[in-house]
Amino acid sequence: MDAKEIYAALEQKFPGQVGDFKGEVLEPYLTVDGAAIVEVCRFLRDGATLKFEILSDLTALDWPKDEKIQVVYHLFSYALNHQIVLKVDLPRDHPKVATVEGVWKVANWFEREVYDLFGVIFDGHSDLRRIMLPEDWTGYPLRKDYVEQEEYDGISTQRAPLVEKLLR
Repeated sequence: MDAKEIYAALEQKFPGQVGDFKGEVLEPYLTVDGAAIVEVCRFLRDGATLKFEILSDLTALDWPKDEKIQVVYHLFSYALNHQIVLKVDLPRDHPKVATVEGVWKVANWFEREVYDLFGVIFDGHSDLRRIMLPEDWTGYPLRKDYVEQEEYDGISTQRAPLVEKLLR
C-alpha cells in the first residue's frame, strides 16, 4: 500500500481528523488531530491492510513563530513494507496530547524524551518524568528560545572555557 492509499484509508475512517497529506517527499506524512491520535494509531497498527507494527521514532519540532510544538510519529510495517509519518500540532504554551504507549510500548521512552527536551505532556503516560536531565532541571533544551542556565548544582554548564583549558 502506498502513502496515498494509506491517507485515503485514514481520511475515510477519520473524516475531518486527518489532513495536509504530502506524498511526494522522501517520507510521506500527514497531520492528525491530537484528540484522535490514539484511535488513528490503533487503526494503523491493527488494520489488515496497514499493519504498522513498529513505531520507529517519535520526536518533536519547535515552531515558535507559529506558536506550536509538532509531535512527529514515524511508523513502519515490516509485514507490508510501507511507512508513514504522522504529525500532531500542539499549542506551544501548553503542549499536551494522549500517550500512544498503549499502542506501542516503545512510545514510553520516546515520549519521556520529548517531554524532557520539549515539555510536551503525554496524557495518560505511565511514567512521565525526565529521562536525560535531572528532575529539577529548568526548562526544555530543544525549544528554540531555551537559554541554558550558567551552572547546575554548583557545576558550570559553559563549555567554551573547559575546551580552552584542555587545549592549553
